[in-house]
Amino acid sequence: MVFNSSVFAAFFLAFYVAYLLLLRRRRPQNVLILAGSYFFYGWWDWRFLSLIVVSTLIDFMCGRLLDRRTPDDAPDGPRSYRYSPRARRALLWTSVLANLGILGFFKYCDFFAVGLSDLLQTIGMPLDIRLLNVILPVGISFYTFQTLSYTIDVYRGRLPATPSLLDFACFVAFFPQLVAGPIVRAAELLPQMARPRHLDREHVYEGAYLLLWGLFKKVVIADNLGARLVDPIFDGAIADPLGGTVLVAIYAFAIQIYCDFSGYSDMARGLAKLMGFDFQLNFNLPYFAANPSEFWRRWHISLSNWLRDYLYIPLGGNRRGPRRTYINLLLTMVLGGLWHGAAWTFVMWGIYQGALLGVHRAAMPWIDAVTARLSDRNRRVARIVAILLFFQFVCLGWLIFRADSAAQIGRLADAILSPWPWWILCGANTLAGTGLWTLVAYAAPLMLIQWAQYVTNDLNVVFRLPAPVRGGLYAGLFYALILFGADVDKPFIYFQF
Repeated sequence: MVFNSSVFAAFFLAFYVAYLLLLRRRRPQNVLILAGSYFFYGWWDWRFLSLIVVSTLIDFMCGRLLDRRTPDDAPDGPRSYRYSPRARRALLWTSVLANLGILGFFKYCDFFAVGLSDLLQTIGMPLDIRLLNVILPVGISFYTFQTLSYTIDVYRGRLPATPSLLDFACFVAFFPQLVAGPIVRAAELLPQMARPRHLDREHVYEGAYLLLWGLFKKVVIADNLGARLVDPIFDGAIADPLGGTVLVAIYAFAIQIYCDFSGYSDMARGLAKLMGFDFQLNFNLPYFAANPSEFWRRWHISLSNWLRDYLYIPLGGNRRGPRRTYINLLLTMVLGGLWHGAAWTFVMWGIYQGALLGVHRAAMPWIDAVTARLSDRNRRVARIVAILLFFQFVCLGWLIFRADSAAQIGRLADAILSPWPWWILCGANTLAGTGLWTLVAYAAPLMLIQWAQYVTNDLNVVFRLPAPVRGGLYAGLFYALILFGADVDKPFIYFQF
């Protein structure tokens, strides 16, 4: 069940009416949330609900046991746990191995089997390994990371274990962000599950706007760019495309994946706000980043923070010297790439992102020294140049990310680097020229709003507009959905992760 479908619209309308009737009655509302979330996920395939239930029960019990105190534990003093450090570590590893074991089996079993088979073939020991062709459960990467963060935080003493299985089950399965994020931490969402929700006009207005804006980004911008410009190149419908056509497709995919994924995040945050919940921001104008470190503070913020707190810092972060820092950056981004999917292209993308972060970190002293000598005006010009230049590196990463294989990456990169007449980008009667103007037409509304957000440093700049202007904007988005909306029910890109 996808947000951009009539089925979901009917589901949420019925759910929301019942939710409002139970307003200020927290426990009945949570029962409704859990039932609605299981129905939402089970609509795809009810059998995979068992995985969510298993993860929920394991982590709830592990959390309770990890946080069990001795009878004489003083509330205001240092914590005195009932179980020894060794027993608590065993409980933590029970949670980690159970969750990663489920994720690994369903997501990476065939990938590693093929890799092992290829390796044995290379060294002259061929082995016929039978592939299981396991179906990848939708959203398993997201809810696995979400529930894992709970047991890790309880183990570290940063979060008390929740006594309510109902609240915890709602936290794990909450349908607005269940299948594609954001990855909401227990410290953020569990307290909201444990207290009555109060809806106000601001929450409803902002939630409705986020829902409309996210749907517009997905259905009008992302789906049209994907169908018209991206898929024909990457799916092989156009044989031997010229470099200009490939370049337009890569730029189009940069906009497509941003609008598709941030559109889902906006809709998830909007649905949550309509229900009285607040989620963290997951995207903050990432294409206005001037370097890779800033980009990962702006792109998929919930995943970036998760990798930082639960992988990069435990590996040692930047505390063990420059060489170890670069290794930790590379390992973190490779595992982050592998989190996206079981394919060597995602591993390559992770290596590329880790290399960008490492090079930028090594160059920081020189960059800071040069920037310090610039005037305020030249510093602003330098930032604009840096944003435009770094966007090209981001798009090179998206080529690696979107390609089906290393061979396709090579073919498309070769097409771009081979000589081709630049003027085809300006010709309306050429494939590249038509594609470029199509890209500009669909991206223009996004860039206008985001430019206003950037120069005002206000992501809610739309709400500061005069009421007639704001009303006209909402009406324009609504009619654009009707007139230019692509096929409904098209899944979000990140459903496959």
